[in-house]
Amino acid sequence: MNLRNVAIIAHVDHGKTTLVDQLLAQSGVFRANEATTERAMDSNDQEKERGITILAKCTSVLWNGKAGETRINIIDTPGHADFGGEVERILGMVDGCVILVDAEEGVMPQTKFVLTKALKMGLRPILCINKVDRAHADPDRVHNETFDLFAAIGATDEQLDFPHIYASGRNGWATLDLNQPNDNLAPLFDLIVDHVPPPAVQANKDKPFRMLDVLIESDPFLGRLLTGRIESGKAVPGMAIHALDREGKEIERGRITKVLAFRGLKRQPLDEGSEAGDIVAIAGMSKATVADTLCAMEVTEPLDAQPIDPPTISMTVSVNDSPLAGREGDKVQSRVIRDRLLKEAEANVAIRVTTTEGGDAYEVAGRGELQLGVLIENMRREGFEVSISRPRVVFKEGENGEKLEPIEDVMIDVDDEFTGVVIEKLSARKAELADMGPSGAGKTRISLKAPSRALIGYQGEFLTDTRGSGVLNRVFSHYEPHKGAIAGRLKGVLISNSDGETAAFALWNLEDRGVMFVGAGEKTYQGMIIGENARWDDLDVNPIKGKQLTNVRAAGKDEAVRLTPPRQMSLEQAIAYIDDDELVEVTPKSIRLRKQVLNPSFRKKRVRPE
Repeated sequence: MNLRNVAIIAHVDHGKTTLVDQLLAQSGVFRANEATTERAMDSNDQEKERGITILAKCTSVLWNGKAGETRINIIDTPGHADFGGEVERILGMVDGCVILVDAEEGVMPQTKFVLTKALKMGLRPILCINKVDRAHADPDRVHNETFDLFAAIGATDEQLDFPHIYASGRNGWATLDLNQPNDNLAPLFDLIVDHVPPPAVQANKDKPFRMLDVLIESDPFLGRLLTGRIESGKAVPGMAIHALDREGKEIERGRITKVLAFRGLKRQPLDEGSEAGDIVAIAGMSKATVADTLCAMEVTEPLDAQPIDPPTISMTVSVNDSPLAGREGDKVQSRVIRDRLLKEAEANVAIRVTTTEGGDAYEVAGRGELQLGVLIENMRREGFEVSISRPRVVFKEGENGEKLEPIEDVMIDVDDEFTGVVIEKLSARKAELADMGPSGAGKTRISLKAPSRALIGYQGEFLTDTRGSGVLNRVFSHYEPHKGAIAGRLKGVLISNSDGETAAFALWNLEDRGVMFVGAGEKTYQGMIIGENARWDDLDVNPIKGKQLTNVRAAGKDEAVRLTPPRQMSLEQAIAYIDDDELVEVTPKSIRLRKQVLNPSFRKKRVRPE
């Protein structure tokens, strides 16, 4: 049987997962009476809620087209740069890629990021211009933009000669010519079979077994599952194997207990094993991890693992020590938090965990606020209680000892009327304007180079400035010398000076002072942040003081207290909002902001910024 391994890569929201749904449906994976779910590959709870792909996942379809029966292994990848570590690992398993570009938005930063990685590995690309049925679609412009991008990032002549196809992933059709309408995805299947070469490693099927592990999961029944493409030989259940790290040192020995291959959305055990070129998951090892080589006992040379870009943002995760600690979560000890973070770092190579000097807090470094936010949200749902510091960028030392900081490519689509305020705010944050021009439908596209520090906490301000209509995309570019100080949050906060429950009367009196983060009847404690001050300095206030009741009343004196609804923050917004001397307290039911030092007497007095 013919075999093809292909990855679908694109910027976030350009329609990868929806297209995979249609590929699955049209290849006959679902039975006639089986319910098909929307975005079937987004199986994780957070993926469904956020509408984004977080983890790279593999599926497999059988296609009976012009070239006969072909098994196509398809890998759906995340579109956010924060999850770029997922993309980098899986590209080594495939021989070609379908690059999906939105026919209206065109080439975006993440398209450039994944495309650079794919071309560097020598993959043969197919351009799929998706959403051509949108009102403002301009497929010809997008095709030219993509060709220019290929040329700019150094594609070979063979890669520049890429085929292109037009599609509507949501409606399930693709065509090589827009003048010839079509009602199915057969042209895309046939193009993948024709253009993507069969795995070259199939020629190694008579050699000893070797496989590089790129994804790791745990199964409640089978234990650790290691997924990768078999580079040579055959994986058979019961076979003795050992695991080698990148340097060739043996980590452990074991036996393959199960060989699972992807067949549609389900994994099926293969009793007779699987040959070189196929993507499989192997059970039976307990220590081997990502980037390790699983191989037959006689093999001593490990396979080359793809280097992963370093983390650019870090934050401190520590035990929750607030007065309300331990009331909502059951996993509160430092040891339990440490084990969970190390388990995450093992499965996700883009995350790095180190212990701080005191030993009770852990430095977690990753690609961006969203990636770290997703990790903390997962921990919160598992019953953990933690305190989180403000994200910091990871600096590097240059050759001459100078301090280098990460710079990001930022692309912003915004209504014409808001371009001035966006450029003004980002210029003040040391960003440099690279390009600016109309992008159609009354919008302007702005390209900038900005320090990662400048973008921490800017997303909320950006949405306010653009009335929620702006779209900001960013991706790590390179390191540059330190740009100097960047102004942080301009407003102070309102801090509770008492423990207890907030009173409506007290909050009503405090509303003149600024915006509230809590409503009436909520638990509060000394040092907890309950609102944003309208001025630059921090202010200690009493939110639990009730109204003194007397039996003397005059008509009209006692008006009902009507409170303005408090500002509710999501986890990412809270992490981005806090200052260096503040923490976010995260529990399964609550997200609270607090000062690191709760007692106001021990807190440093703030000095007015010049």
